[in-house]
Amino acid sequence: MAVTTGTGDDLRGDMDSGGWSRRRFVGALAGGTAAAALPSCDDAPAPATPPVTAPEASAGPSREARRPSGPRPLHLGTYTSVEGGGEGIGLATYDSATGRITGGGTITGVGDPSFLAIHPDRGTLYAVDERDDGAVTAVRLSDRTVLGSRSTGGAAPCHLSVHPGGRWLLSANYGSGSVAVHPIDASGALGERTDLVRHTSPPPGPGQEGPHAHHFVTSPDGGHVLAVDLGTDTVYTYRLDEKAGTLTEVAQAHTRPGAGPRHLTFHPGGRYAYLANEVDNTVAVCSYDKASGRVTVGEAQSTGTGPGTNYPAQLLVTADGRHAYLANRGHNSLTRYAVEADGARLRLLDTVPVGGDFPRQIAFSPEGSLLFAANQKSSTVTVFHVDEASGELRRAGESFPSPVAVCALPL
Repeated sequence: MAVTTGTGDDLRGDMDSGGWSRRRFVGALAGGTAAAALPSCDDAPAPATPPVTAPEASAGPSREARRPSGPRPLHLGTYTSVEGGGEGIGLATYDSATGRITGGGTITGVGDPSFLAIHPDRGTLYAVDERDDGAVTAVRLSDRTVLGSRSTGGAAPCHLSVHPGGRWLLSANYGSGSVAVHPIDASGALGERTDLVRHTSPPPGPGQEGPHAHHFVTSPDGGHVLAVDLGTDTVYTYRLDEKAGTLTEVAQAHTRPGAGPRHLTFHPGGRYAYLANEVDNTVAVCSYDKASGRVTVGEAQSTGTGPGTNYPAQLLVTADGRHAYLANRGHNSLTRYAVEADGARLRLLDTVPVGGDFPRQIAFSPEGSLLFAANQKSSTVTVFHVDEASGELRRAGESFPSPVAVCALPL
């Protein structure tokens, strides 16, 4: 079961060398690779953030017609407390036609912003502060003002997302195996935590010393929020009380022991989701019942990376639901899958070299024509053109240097 501990409990004592340190330094940071530092935020004007509409899941205007003109904002996550790391949230722009990235400054005053998310109104950026005393931070993008930070009540928060209504921020504490909820006010700033739930059951899987919440996201229908825990080999389903900001557990789904689930991505149809399993180097198709919130995990499938050491990081699914991509740390590639049977099946197509070392996170541009990969150990971001019909990936020029790149958020 998951235990709700409210806002007063301190879970920071659960950190040890087998948890957070493994998450941050799996494979150990490569030495001797110096990334070009981004200019300070005072040296460049704040990038404009035009309104963005969600990509279309069905037939409609082509990507060319949907593609915005001019430079687009790109925000970059890093670690500030490691050798060669950044000084805060990196700012850049990208050309939506060519994929070329241009550096544009740094938002300082945010410690270890290893994962980023945007408010639905595109006015506020949120970052985890992945430290022993974990926190989440809000930044107003119009003038790059840090609106303040709030404790997550746990250690090493590694993922956050904004509930679709824009009133609640969901975050996952990897180090202490808990998930937290914070209110968002009209200005985009965060209020004090309204709930904290620690994953106490089932017991940790093989080789794990405790729970490790890694991903916390809302289902496409908006009826449930789901937390993926690597330590307990479990996907937890909760109902979020949208008035009180509290969580009620309604279901658990278990992977095979030792899978180490890391990241869950939904198909646009909402009936299926895809799970990246970090520890056993597999993926799985999951069914989702929107009435009950119950997830059923399917059989483990190959990542196409062969027998070597590999840690799957994240899956993406195209807006039309026809293709999926997996970031492979170790094999340093992107696996391409065909999505079949209305989302119920993944068919392995190929793997493509990512052009960097240890792709920690991947993201589509809003219209889906570009894919960005943040490569932690090479301190680079690589960009690919995505073929709309075949899903094939084609490198878009040279990599962009970004200190200890662990997150790329294109808007």
